[in-house]
Amino acid sequence: MMGKTNVSAVALLSGGLDSTLAARVILDQGIAVIGVNYAGAYCPRPKTGSSNAEKAAARLGIELVTLPLDAEFTAMVKRPKHGRGKNMNPCIDCHTLMIRKAWAFGRTRDADFIVTGEVLGQRPMSQNRQALGVVARESGVGDRLLRPMSAKLLDRTAPEQEGLVDRERLLDIQGRSRRRQMELAARFGIREYPAPAGGCLLTEKVFSRRLAEAFDHGEDSLETIELLSLGRHFRLPSGARLVVGRDEGENAELLGRAPLGSIVVDASDLPGPVGLVLPPAGPGASVVESDRVVAARVCARYSDKRETFAAEVKVNGSEMSVPPARDEEIARLRIA
Repeated sequence: MMGKTNVSAVALLSGGLDSTLAARVILDQGIAVIGVNYAGAYCPRPKTGSSNAEKAAARLGIELVTLPLDAEFTAMVKRPKHGRGKNMNPCIDCHTLMIRKAWAFGRTRDADFIVTGEVLGQRPMSQNRQALGVVARESGVGDRLLRPMSAKLLDRTAPEQEGLVDRERLLDIQGRSRRRQMELAARFGIREYPAPAGGCLLTEKVFSRRLAEAFDHGEDSLETIELLSLGRHFRLPSGARLVVGRDEGENAELLGRAPLGSIVVDASDLPGPVGLVLPPAGPGASVVESDRVVAARVCARYSDKRETFAAEVKVNGSEMSVPPARDEEIARLRIA
């Protein structure tokens, strides 16, 4: 390869097969690669063990940098310029923002270009030729964005024109079939990889319904969004949100994620779940006494004392005797 020595790239690395192969194709040209992925909000980390991106980076032998999904991502999800997919997933806008932020990081490390695992035609709406062009242009990366999996089907990029990358060693994969990717993985000795389309909660029906409902009620904090994938959710009469754990693991996670100003409802002595009451959105909003009572009744309904006349539930440490909520109340309050 002619041109600059010590060439480096940043690569978006979800840990899926396409992004892993894209990074490997570039590594095979003797180019240093730093993996970049995102965590938080609708891209949660696993409760235990390594993430798919961490596993992929370890197999590739590369550094992995995790960037946060911050308030800018929330604003984009609320009002995507290019629309959404089947659920709340604004894939074109999301790819654009992820690439822009990853490239900004890459420039701090003197990266020469950025790599993604996008495949032409794999997703009809977000990975057609026009959409790929929109992402490159609106991310501000332009022709320094290289898609190794389909590069031979696309216009030459700057790293190819400058001799940093050998175009002949890039690929011409297109369409939804994964046969060629699986063959390539076998050739590279990559035997473990997750199923496609996993990892983004915005593609999931229940999470998307909860998120849309949260936005309708002015709830857009990262702390609230990260709770939407946990437990059962209820909208209390005043507009407050109640989240009720479904098992011991969720109870512990809810306690660990309790936002400032939330109320803890503890029915574990019954035994039963832990619940969090989040104040309604808006400046100065707080949890009113009636919310505490209703939340205690809902938590008692999911305890072993659901059939009793009254149950003792702790609300922020103070005991409260309440009748468990009736089924029709649960149905009226429940979200998604």
